[in-house]
Amino acid sequence: MKKSLLLAAPSIAMGIAVMALPGIASAADTTSYQAQLDALNGSGASGSVMLQLNGDQATVTEEVSGLAGMFNGSPYPHVQHIHIGAKGECPTPAADTDGDGVISTTEGGPSYGAIGTTLSTSGDTSPAAGTTLEVAPSGDSYSYDRTLTLDAATLESLQAGTAVVVVHGLDPATLPAAAQSKPSDLVPSLPLAATSPALCGTLTASQMSSMPSGSAATGGGSTAGVEDQGLLALGGGLLAAGAVAGGLALRRRSATQA
Repeated sequence: MKKSLLLAAPSIAMGIAVMALPGIASAADTTSYQAQLDALNGSGASGSVMLQLNGDQATVTEEVSGLAGMFNGSPYPHVQHIHIGAKGECPTPAADTDGDGVISTTEGGPSYGAIGTTLSTSGDTSPAAGTTLEVAPSGDSYSYDRTLTLDAATLESLQAGTAVVVVHGLDPATLPAAAQSKPSDLVPSLPLAATSPALCGTLTASQMSSMPSGSAATGGGSTAGVEDQGLLALGGGLLAAGAVAGGLALRRRSATQA
């Protein structure tokens, strides 16, 4: 009987040690959010976003297609953000209060709120980078994958269900005549089309436990660490369960033989 307990103890200890490895427990604390991005202002675009939150670190993976492709002979820059602090909704056509046929960024504000975090490809992610075209994803389709730090206001809005992802930038040729010559409500040196919303979706809690695979990174950071931690946690759980079961089997066998 003593021999069987000695054999079981190392196995149980190994399982407990694996489960207690630094970083593995934190993977279980990760919360996932997702949003389906729907077209605004007749953009005809579509997309999806997943956000994995661990503390104040958010890994954002996004796929979009059907956006305006070119702007002044170059790939069209699409500034994008997590908007916060309002209703947590995407605006309806009724938001077009000036009747020009376009919901501008400020007209949509009462629905989705102000910029909380800029989903830039590199560098600054604060509201200050909200209209910096040089760090915006570009082209008619793109994949976005970046890990960034969320401030307290964005975290609060996300957890309250009022965080909304908005992608900006419309094809000027598709705008109604009344809006084609208007300046941007955010950056007057740009046309209205450049900063008006093209896609919108509210981030909601998701049952998915891992990021979508196959996305090309357009910014700093990676989801590999989070995915690896999830696999390690699963493996640790299986090892621990196997160790306990093995120990019990050894004790039963020894008792039977005695």
